[in-house]
Amino acid sequence: MSGRPVLVWIRRDLRLADNPALDFAIRNGSSVVPVFVWAPEEDGCWAPGSASRWWLHQSLRALQAGLRDRGSNLIVRRGPTPEALLKLAAEAGARAVYWNRLWEPAAIVQERKIQAALWNLGLAAESFPGNLLFEPGTILNSNGRPFTVFTAFWNACLKAPAPVAPLPTPAWIPAPKRWPGSVDIADLELEPKTDWAGGIRETWRPGESSAAERLRGFLEGAIEQYSDDRDRPDHEGTSRLSPHLHFGEISVRQIWQAASLRPAYLRQLAWREFAYHLLFHFPETTEEPLRPTFRSGPSSVDKQFRTAWTRGRTGYPIVDAGMRQLWRSGWMHNRVRMIVGSFLVKHLLVPWQEGARWFWDTLVDADLANNTLGWQWVAGCGANAAPYFRMFNPVIQGKKFDPAGDYVRRWVPELVELPVRWIHEPWMAPAELRNRYPPPIVEHAMARRRFMLWASPTNRGAG
Repeated sequence: MSGRPVLVWIRRDLRLADNPALDFAIRNGSSVVPVFVWAPEEDGCWAPGSASRWWLHQSLRALQAGLRDRGSNLIVRRGPTPEALLKLAAEAGARAVYWNRLWEPAAIVQERKIQAALWNLGLAAESFPGNLLFEPGTILNSNGRPFTVFTAFWNACLKAPAPVAPLPTPAWIPAPKRWPGSVDIADLELEPKTDWAGGIRETWRPGESSAAERLRGFLEGAIEQYSDDRDRPDHEGTSRLSPHLHFGEISVRQIWQAASLRPAYLRQLAWREFAYHLLFHFPETTEEPLRPTFRSGPSSVDKQFRTAWTRGRTGYPIVDAGMRQLWRSGWMHNRVRMIVGSFLVKHLLVPWQEGARWFWDTLVDADLANNTLGWQWVAGCGANAAPYFRMFNPVIQGKKFDPAGDYVRRWVPELVELPVRWIHEPWMAPAELRNRYPPPIVEHAMARRRFMLWASPTNRGAG
């Protein structure tokens, strides 16, 4: 391949199919140098949590293998990102740098700085649509303002031009005459020094081929009952594509096209779009409530309660099952995420930001936009029309969404022999059947009265 090469800056687009920046580079007749820069501590960035780092290591390995199968390679460098890209461009004699856009606040600022720096050196610098169906700023209300209610946002999406079809996987990627030097992926030390990831490793197989396989399995099975089963943690009713989607091992366009005749599932994809839409227009919401009325939220200093929550020892089976599933597998069913989040904020009066940080560190699908949306939703201070004083009763939630207790028994083995009548309120069972399971750390009726007292306009104030 003649001519100067181009760099394709890889971030959270760890795939070859439907990769706009890579496709453009190949179609424009250039040799391609794919590069990943590890710079977790850059200004404003949320450094990936422990579970995310484990996933990233495996995903980078999978991407590297896929590139090598097509005559290419993955160059890995350490940050800071601007300096790393500029240095690599000089070493490779590159004429351009291409990348796919990210939409977190810090990523937007970073891209602008990098683009300006490359232009100053006379290099082309071009970004392409990222892993969203509708890029932020393209879906607005009739007044040109951002939507803050999902249903209105979704209706506007349905009226917008349909998402473009996904791009094919390249059969071959033209390589430069000489490859620049690279750091070994293992040298990034993404995997834990003490191996706590056994359960995650048993549960997940990161990489583009695994993402495609999981999508096929979902389309051939669970999607048929998705409307009925998506709220049932005791059923395999969801796609579990979230970590693959977060790391860009599969694009949302690929999923949209494959599931185009399944409106219930497409609506759930739109919630992800809505989360990014909100984060783009309201970047402060990673730490501050969207609704200013709730700027001073509940605040507990009881570290024992918070520890009991993180370890799944609250005495409420559906809460404990979710927290143990999270610790063991790096993932939790979405309905249970709502239950455990509501419990932390409204039963224990712990600020939602602390729960968001715990999820950020322990989820393999930790995503800044979705994590922020979810925690502000359960706290009642975000973009939802439901009243702020909604408070899930964990017993009722357990009985409704895990009626036979199968989910609880899987993750709380102390209760495996407990009859259904007591599985969601074991404190009602004879002591000999509880098998050392702890009593509730807080009584629901008392916690509700306490929260409602805080939530009253007189006590809450305007913040």
